[in-house]
Parts: sequence; C-alpha cells; structure tokens
Amino acid sequence: MKKNLKNCSYIWVLIVLFSLHSASGNEAQIGNKPLNIILIMADDLGYETIGANGGESYQTPNLDRLAAAGARFEHCYAQPLCTPSRVQIMTGKYNIRNYTNFGLLPRKETTFAHFLKDAGYATCIAGKWQLGAEKDSPRHFGFDEALLWQHTGDRTVKKEGVLYDTRYENPRLERNGISESYTNGEYGPDLLVDFICDFIEKKKNEPFFVYYPMILPHCPFVPTPDSKEWNPESHGSPGYKGNAKYFGDMVAYMDKLVGRITENLVEQGLSDNTIVIFTGDNGTDKPVVSILNGRKVAGAKGKTTDAGTRVPLIVHCPELVKPAVINDLLDFSDFLPTICDLASLDVTTNSDGQSFLPQLLGKTGEPRQYVYSWYGKNGKNKTARVFARTHRYKLYRRGDFIDVISDVKEKSPLSIDSLNPEQIQIKATLQGVIDKYDKTRRN
Repeated sequence: MKKNLKNCSYIWVLIVLFSLHSASGNEAQIGNKPLNIILIMADDLGYETIGANGGESYQTPNLDRLAAAGARFEHCYAQPLCTPSRVQIMTGKYNIRNYTNFGLLPRKETTFAHFLKDAGYATCIAGKWQLGAEKDSPRHFGFDEALLWQHTGDRTVKKEGVLYDTRYENPRLERNGISESYTNGEYGPDLLVDFICDFIEKKKNEPFFVYYPMILPHCPFVPTPDSKEWNPESHGSPGYKGNAKYFGDMVAYMDKLVGRITENLVEQGLSDNTIVIFTGDNGTDKPVVSILNGRKVAGAKGKTTDAGTRVPLIVHCPELVKPAVINDLLDFSDFLPTICDLASLDVTTNSDGQSFLPQLLGKTGEPRQYVYSWYGKNGKNKTARVFARTHRYKLYRRGDFIDVISDVKEKSPLSIDSLNPEQIQIKATLQGVIDKYDKTRRN
C-alpha cells in the first residue's frame, strides 16, 4: 500500500509532503521533524454552530481563523450520539462491526492511539471518556496520560439529597484512573486544557498525539467563567439540561479553549509542525435552535437527519494543509486511516474508512462515493437505524429514499414509482452498500 521514501531527501519538502500518504515505515515529516497530531472533538456541536460554516448565532473567531488558513470540510458525518461516534472515530470501523452497547468500547479493539504509540508517539487524552469504567481503560487503549471525566465515576454527585452534575463547576475528574475533586472554583474545561498544554510542553522534543474529546458544549447548559452569572461556589447543575440560554456562552468558551491550545503551540515553537483537527461528535442538542446562512436549524442530537449527523471539520497546519473548502463526503471511519497516514504509518487494519490526506495536500485523492451509518444506541441490529447516502440522496434499510436537498428534515420520502432512471440507479447502489454491511452482523 505504501511506497518507500528512502531515496527522497527531506530537503525537497514539497515532494515529501505530497507523498506522505504513500510513505513506508517513516513518520510524517516537515523538514526532518515528525508531525505532531492534535484531534479535538467537541461534544454535541453540529455543523451550523461555526461561523466559518455560515453559522450566525455564536462567536467562534479562533475556529474561523483556523478554517480560513486551513481546510474546511462541508460534508463530514458523525453518528447521532456520543458513544457510537467515539467508537467509530477511534477504531475506524462502522458501528455494525464493533459497537456493543452505550458507554463501552470493546477491549479487543485497536485504536488510533495504539498505532501512534507503537510508532513512538507520546499519547495523551483529556476530556470525556464514557468508553468503559475499568481503571486502566485509557492506557489499555493506547494513551500514556489521561485526565478524564466520566471514566470510573458517575456523572453526578449527591450533596444534601440533590444530584449535581460533575463536569463543569468544581468538577470531579480522574487523572490516570485516580479521582480528583476540585472545590476552589475551578472549571472543568480549563483544567483539561491546562493538562493538555502541560503535556505538550513536556513532550515538545518528541512526536506527540493529543486526543481532546471536549466536554463542552454538552448540557447541562450553565454559565462559563466568562458569563456574568458564573458562580465559582456552585456544586454543578442540579438538572440534566440546565438552561439553553447559556449554549452560546459555552460555544464561545469552547472556541476560546481551542485558541489556548493553538496559542500554546506558537509559544512552544510547534505550530508549523503540528496538525490540528477539529470536529464534533454529533449534532447539536434538541433545545438549541441556531441560524445557518439565514435559516433556522433545530438541534437534532440522537436523530439520523443532517441536523443530527452533520458536523464541522476543520484541519490546520501551516506547513502542510492547503487552504481550501472541500465538498467531499467524509465520515468518522476516515479519521483513523488519515491519522495513520499523517504519521506515515504502514499499518494493516480492517478500517472501513479511507484517508483524506490527499485532500489536505491540495490533491483530488479518491473521494468516497457514499457514507454508511449503522446507529443502534444499545447495540441491537434489529432496532438500529441504518442508512447509506450520497451528497443528495439517502436510503434507509427500512426502505425510505430521501432527497436530502429538498427534504432536509426527511418528512417526505420519495415515491418509488416516481423515480427517474438516475434515482433508480442511485437507490440500487445504496441498497448494495446496506446489503454488504448487513452481512457482517446478525444479532
């Protein structure tokens, strides 16, 4: 699969860069340095929330700046819910092949952290876990260092008979499996970014991989330290949802934290040699309504519509990524092979994805022709919502065939009798994709 680059001098930087996706046995390099990789995944953040995408409701200046100088993807699709997306992005496999239940990543699975750690990368994860409560889970899945929320502990704590959420004000986190409770007005997302920046500073002389599955801007919707209602003595939200009026503050703070990480890279002299990938794990939560290019988009987390599955994707690296707006289809299975290509790893994996590194380098590549999704929160095939789609058309396993452009909310499936020859062919192709993957699972 890979070609040997031993005869290519790193002096010819452009030649090396445009050949990264076919390298063999060497780490991706800019000059003579391996490429550092940071993957940031916001929690419950749909495509419509980012200014660079046409979002009009929130302030995202740091992400907008990264998008202007990097690659911004128009059609990246996640799963509709957090754990399904986390399993898919980390393993490169469609959920039909390895998803068993909510809150679990099967311990037999190989993740992108395994591949990078084996290649000599220092690996770190900070943020939301929700992939297994075993104390050694992060290390088992390839991470040297971890600061996590919802690892071995529950998401709530009981005080005077009231259950409070533990992720934001005065949080309860776990550092490498050891519980830490904060009581001096700390803010969970700040602590996580402090941890990441400390890790980067410690590892700046060796290649590193940081995976930051953010806890922002997931509910409960509560004030941030930049909100006038911020209360440093709060025990956390006593209700699961909180108040959606704070969602904008949380998006702004999320963007601020991305800025802190990128500024830290500049301070450490690492910005030119570090690729930053930003995405969201699923659509925005249901109480939130945002404006995208003049139209209202209601959050649809948990639904398989565009509003539940279309997420932002921005990739930035000054010396590597060509500024572009890219219309190719992508899904979360594509991240693992892309990350491995960025590290120039010749790995054998049965990933369902394909690398989008060529597009990052300004090349056409081989864009995927469809996106496939198997979504069953509790891991049951019979009740899973399954579809395959192109940019315009979407076919569900149950038979509904949707023109997504004219029916974005999927209220009026096309009548089979009304299809033109092109639509008939597309439907047959998508049915073939669904049938192909149906053969891989029987429960």
